[in-house]
Amino acid sequence: MHSAAASAYAKTARTTQSPRDLEASILLKAAQQLQSACDNWQPDGTELGTALTYNRKIWTILATSATEPDNPLPAQIKANIAQLAAVIFQRTLAILMEPAPEKLALLVRINREVASGLRTQPAIAQPAMAQPAAA
Repeated sequence: MHSAAASAYAKTARTTQSPRDLEASILLKAAQQLQSACDNWQPDGTELGTALTYNRKIWTILATSATEPDNPLPAQIKANIAQLAAVIFQRTLAILMEPAPEKLALLVRINREVASGLRTQPAIAQPAMAQPAAA
């Protein structure tokens, strides 16, 4: 009974998250998988391959979505996301060619930092205060 309630709560939480929170949660899940692969290092194990594949898929979706012409993000943010994705893809290939646990740290750090940024609420513009009338 308890696991069914927990499962229902988790499903509800996922459906009520903002898009930014959902993206942050997905990036943190990828970071956790990469960290677990590092902590339980087995260069030929399925955990490493699964974590790298999941992370690559996430970044493919993020980069593709963010860089579409109709995406309202500012051009600089689009460029930053594309550059981060390129770093992710290059590092993933480097790990696949020469597996080493310390190479995962960069991927974990990028995912956690981007997730943290997504969870930070953007500043809300405050309306200008009315100026007192001149006497």
